[in-house]
Amino acid sequence: MSQSHRLEKISTLIFETSEKASIAVAQEIADLIRHKAKEGKPCVLGLATGSSPTRVYAELVAMVKAGSLSFANVHTFNLDEYYPMNPDSLQSYVRFMHEHLFDLIDIPKNQIHIPDGTLPKAEVADFCLDYEKQILELGGIDLQVLGIGRTGHIGFNEPGSPSNSITRMITLDEVTRVDAASDFFGEENVPQRAITMGVGTILQAKRLILMAWGEGKASIIQKAVEGPVTDKIPSTFLQAHQNVTVYLDDASSAELTRIKTPWLLQSCDWSDRKLVRKAVVWLCQKVQKPILKLTNKDYAEHGMSDLVTEFGPAYQINIDIFNKLQHTITGWPGGKPNADDTNRPERASPFPKKVVIFSPHPDDDVISMGGTFIRLADQGHDVHVAYQTSGNIAVFDDDAIRFADFAMDYNRMMGMSEAECLAVFHRIRNSIQNKTPGQIDTAEVQAIKGLIRRGEAKAGCRYVGIPDANMHFLDLPFYETGTVKKNPIGPKDVEITVDLLQSIKPHQIYAAGDLSDPHGTHRVCLTAVFEAIEQLKNEAWMKDCYVWLYRGAWQEWDIDQIEMAVPLSPDELFRKRRAVFKHQSQKDSAMFPGADKREFWQRAEDRNKDTADRYKRLGLADYEAIEAFVRYHF
Repeated sequence: MSQSHRLEKISTLIFETSEKASIAVAQEIADLIRHKAKEGKPCVLGLATGSSPTRVYAELVAMVKAGSLSFANVHTFNLDEYYPMNPDSLQSYVRFMHEHLFDLIDIPKNQIHIPDGTLPKAEVADFCLDYEKQILELGGIDLQVLGIGRTGHIGFNEPGSPSNSITRMITLDEVTRVDAASDFFGEENVPQRAITMGVGTILQAKRLILMAWGEGKASIIQKAVEGPVTDKIPSTFLQAHQNVTVYLDDASSAELTRIKTPWLLQSCDWSDRKLVRKAVVWLCQKVQKPILKLTNKDYAEHGMSDLVTEFGPAYQINIDIFNKLQHTITGWPGGKPNADDTNRPERASPFPKKVVIFSPHPDDDVISMGGTFIRLADQGHDVHVAYQTSGNIAVFDDDAIRFADFAMDYNRMMGMSEAECLAVFHRIRNSIQNKTPGQIDTAEVQAIKGLIRRGEAKAGCRYVGIPDANMHFLDLPFYETGTVKKNPIGPKDVEITVDLLQSIKPHQIYAAGDLSDPHGTHRVCLTAVFEAIEQLKNEAWMKDCYVWLYRGAWQEWDIDQIEMAVPLSPDELFRKRRAVFKHQSQKDSAMFPGADKREFWQRAEDRNKDTADRYKRLGLADYEAIEAFVRYHF
């Protein structure tokens, strides 16, 4: 093991993207299936559900359809299922597996095994014992695919699960239920129990693959891979297995020591100035000093003496990094006209600029970069907002009824017959009142909920001060399923994005770069933007276009990553709050708040204030709040 990996107790592979990692996992699974088939033996796979393996399954399906892979010799055992759970339910793992894999490949139905969430409680224990027996009769699991939960659970083995546990009924941890709440349209609808393979069952597999994507998983991955073995984090038990690999994307690897603080493990190539900046910021936070007060001793005591030897003394390094951070701060996010822009993050000309802000949901623009949005409009730029999805599933039913009631009264006032008004209203109200939790709304109700979000977005834009003609509602098709589960990105999603950019030809593009959004909508929307940029990058206007990525609703950029920091005064922060408040359906209690109990405006303000505070603690100017951006180079 190299020095850089010496704290990792599990073999860990890091890929640039989750897509590339998923392709590698799918290839290993396919190679194993082919090898077993060549030997005339069954291949026993343990499978997981959730967002992590979906691309893996898509790759396997593509191989089957291309004729390069067959599942005829494959037997599958799924990790878990909610209890009780109807297999036809939208949240059922039975349904998930059939939609993502089983119905699309040539696996014999009698070779599929999934915990049964429909059994009477008295029969569950015997079912679990039989599940274990079936695995053993097939010679054990050849390869087990795993995801990881925020508590560090694997399968539904919650904190406290022993290392020798077998398939059983388990009570779900509160954190797990909160994380699942959005899938069930409310925590109160999440089952309190599940049937899961045990930790012991998982550890008996001949080969284990654990996957994690996105910055939201970075912290728990660090604990699972580098931390002590403890039943409080069941995934740490994987450290005892002799054949396990963790597959990560760049974002989920961020807290591993070799990524976060490589200088603590070995000598570094300090010619990488981004690494120097990262190290200096970390050192300031570690010793609780501003940059300009760091000493040679501080560097030496924290694994960076070679940096001082090569580029020192300390004060010279400090000045260099201080200036670089100071140059990220600008009150002119669109560039300051008639100014020296040598050390500014944005160009002075052209001025004014044409700007496109991509907003995955109809409120991400003002939540995540509302202050910058206001600055751009106030400073005279031609600002456009592109709302990528309708956001229609994130509206409460009672709001839809309230708006339908308003529409009925309005139409009555405008001369529609009483019978027509009542018929429409009762049809909408009855469809909502008669649906079960998680059931798909009718097209009519979905349209009303979409119009609610659209009206709020318009109100936010008007408050900022941009004309109606600059508000673009893309309604990307991947989102329009009526459920939490979305379709993969398709050519039409990219085509719509390309057409918008080509029609505006912006000098600046802003897009959401926070991939911790629990449903992955931000990730898909960002992919649509990136693919559009890839298609357009040779256009003449793209040669003079900067792309800036923002975060804010779920997570913020680290200080060492920030390339443009836009300070907000107390008044500007209040204006941002007012813009967010225009999204009334998301106020007080959003449909999908995630694990954070704060309202979105509170999260955004707290993060903006924290960013400003971190700049201040580094010895830079003391601002009320800061919105942060990272430039994407194409």
